[in-house]
Amino acid sequence: MTTRRSALGRGLGALIPSAGPKLEEVAPPQTGGALELEISRIDPNPDQPRRVFDPVQLARLADSVRRHGVLQPVVVRRAAEGRYELLVGERRWRAAQAAGRTTIPAVVADVAPQDRLELALIENVQRHDLNPIELALAFRALSDSGLTQEEIGVRVGFDRSSVANHLRLLELARELQGDVESGRLSMGHAKALLQLPNPERRRHLRDVICQQDLSVRAAEEAARRLAGPEARRRPARPAAGPAADPNLARLTDALRDRLKTRVRISGTADRGRVEIEYFGAAELDRILNEILGGGF
Repeated sequence: MTTRRSALGRGLGALIPSAGPKLEEVAPPQTGGALELEISRIDPNPDQPRRVFDPVQLARLADSVRRHGVLQPVVVRRAAEGRYELLVGERRWRAAQAAGRTTIPAVVADVAPQDRLELALIENVQRHDLNPIELALAFRALSDSGLTQEEIGVRVGFDRSSVANHLRLLELARELQGDVESGRLSMGHAKALLQLPNPERRRHLRDVICQQDLSVRAAEEAARRLAGPEARRRPARPAAGPAADPNLARLTDALRDRLKTRVRISGTADRGRVEIEYFGAAELDRILNEILGGGF
């Protein structure tokens, strides 16, 4: 389960002060410092972590905007040539467009470009709006900017272990990440898939989870069975001694990379045995196609 701290790091207030010279209070006082900006002059946040916007929810919000207007201003920053960049409130911005509005109430904030991602991330986390993959991608972007996992957790109110668990989701194939984004798989199911190093076994387990509607606990047990006793023990590889053949070691690595499964070569270049693991008929067909080129 994802653990969230009660406070979200610096919070929106630290990045966007509620008063002072960083906010342009152009409108009359009763509007709370917001001004009406032309929607056509506002561009979306390029660092917006949210990638999925529910069309049904957007349609409902657009209907509300038609009837009541935009009740909470969006937050923008100045960009080049008289344009603005959206920082907070992309759903309201999209709904206002869908509702046919030409302007939207906005607060202009002096936010540095490097803070755009963190600001959008904090807003979405506060609203519980991001799916696990969107969070993982945002955490990776913050990590790429130089933050440690501990620092990311402090900024957005997650434990370091939760940040690490989200980042691990990016080890999954893109199609499996898509299943998490769409809600077909929960984060707990995704963590069960990560128990399996083999991509094909992960896909097989995904199919079983979806077809049989497995609980997370059942998925974890299925992953342990698929991994097998040998994988659960995770024996250390024997160190290459003087008698080890480096050519066979390179060949083993090349076969593993090509076949995407576990391969063992025992013996010498003159005599030995090659073992190739597979699980299920579909994986066997895939391996045979790789080896024989579909000619069997």
